[in-house]
Amino acid sequence: MLIVENLSFKYLKKPVLQDINFELKAGEHLSIIGESGSGKSTLLKLLYGELDVDQGAIFWKDTQILGPKHNLVVGYDFMKYVAQEFDLMPFITVAENIGKHLSNFYPEEKQARIKELLKVVELTSFANTKVKLLSGGQKQRVALARALANQPEILLFDEPFSHIDNFSKRSLRRSIFNYLKEKNIACVVASHDKEDVLPFSDRMIVLNKHKIVANNSPEFLYKNPETPLIASFFGEFNVIDGEIVYAHQIKIVEKSDLKATVKSSYFKGSYYLIEVDLNGSHLFIKHKELLDNNKEVCLSIK
Repeated sequence: MLIVENLSFKYLKKPVLQDINFELKAGEHLSIIGESGSGKSTLLKLLYGELDVDQGAIFWKDTQILGPKHNLVVGYDFMKYVAQEFDLMPFITVAENIGKHLSNFYPEEKQARIKELLKVVELTSFANTKVKLLSGGQKQRVALARALANQPEILLFDEPFSHIDNFSKRSLRRSIFNYLKEKNIACVVASHDKEDVLPFSDRMIVLNKHKIVANNSPEFLYKNPETPLIASFFGEFNVIDGEIVYAHQIKIVEKSDLKATVKSSYFKGSYYLIEVDLNGSHLFIKHKELLDNNKEVCLSIK
């Protein structure tokens, strides 16, 4: 179990994180969300031991995670950190990068492990390609596979799919996170992308103004968004009389006392996002059809 107790950290006397407390069980997946600059990446670096905490403590099971003031070599064997900079070896192949830290005393097992991980990150056909010839997204996949090579107990991911195109990342997410669950590997993911989080996380932490402002399951936070910041992670929303209302919770109906005027329509694939003016306030509504500007519509709010 990962235990974070009363964690605080400053950069040059400027507070970044204050009074951070949470726990993570073996095999559990935790996501960290928040605005840029909220401290997501800093928290991952503290968990890895890349930075020294100012106050508080971090434990994985019975081992206290300590920073560079205490450890000559950063990191621990049971934990791997995949940062936004991949730190790969460009002049050797994908397979060689993945197997770099696997023992050569068991060559058959090593090759089987490399083959398994190539399949997990969907790079089997690139096994013998030198890393310098890969795209940014492919390099990110190699970094993910290398982190998994020695089957750590806990993985830390900082925007793990940010360089990967939308066409590829959907199946890759499923492959990676299903593999982690299968192997009972705990995972902490810092991400701006809800698709990295909602289908796979057991819990979400929301950071704002240096502190944790929410810590619960994605489903609970979606259904009970206490702040616009939390709601914004899940999609388009409105604030009506102080209450948060998602765009899909407002319907255009044939008759009602709420009358609004269409201002704009935005094509979103399976629906249109309709912007309307309701008594001087602009609301956003999910609707199945395109509507003409200046059309008067009636609304029902759930």
